[in-house]
Amino acid sequence: MSGNLRAVIVDDEELARQLLREYLWEAGGVDVVAECGDGFDAVKAITELKPDLVFLDVQMPKLDGFEVLELIDSPPGVIFVTAYDQYAMRAFEANAVDYLLKPFRVDRLKKALEKARASLKDHQPPQVTASELAAAARAPGQTLDRIVVRDGSKIHIIPIAKLDYVEAQDDYAALHSEKKSYLKQQTIASLERQLDPQRFVRIHRSYIVNLDRIVRIEPYTRDSRVVVLRDGEQLPVSRPGYARLKALLGENA
Repeated sequence: MSGNLRAVIVDDEELARQLLREYLWEAGGVDVVAECGDGFDAVKAITELKPDLVFLDVQMPKLDGFEVLELIDSPPGVIFVTAYDQYAMRAFEANAVDYLLKPFRVDRLKKALEKARASLKDHQPPQVTASELAAAARAPGQTLDRIVVRDGSKIHIIPIAKLDYVEAQDDYAALHSEKKSYLKQQTIASLERQLDPQRFVRIHRSYIVNLDRIVRIEPYTRDSRVVVLRDGEQLPVSRPGYARLKALLGENA
């Protein structure tokens, strides 16, 4: 690959951005086309500028680094810049070009840039999706407390407590919340693994429901059932799904 790499720096700490910019100037071969102090600005900049490389902080207010990636249709090469290494390293290695563990030296940055150039030259595709990457980086047993979805230029943040149910639509998941639906590019199986199994149950191959929304379970045909939600919505229940409901709800199912 010829020419300088076009890069975006994303970090909520101004001093961290300044230090990285100075290190990149010393390393050479990189043009910083934007700096972002939060995740919302990062999504906008990356979408509009389409850089070769993003230096992405993991822990940020508003949107964290993983949520930023989930909101980008075609993420560029990513080098995570983080002080968060307890659970995330395998996930970083699965999909990121490299990671820089704060504090780092310019020599370590140069090695990361070498990896970036080699990866971009070879056009190596991501091994996992951004959603899978985010899930892999969470601590064991940690579940989602919110879901982020991009709809054109808008970003929606759905608190888990307000999620009514999830509906599978091929490689997408339709998230139903407060009479609105949001389409997210993530399989229902992947999303199921990120939800609290004590609050959300897979009642059918195409549906996950919030237990708090269920009013009752009714027979539909001789061998099938439906759950009725608070708003009157009815969702099909498969045999395995009914078994899961019974296990969670006991005699009330």
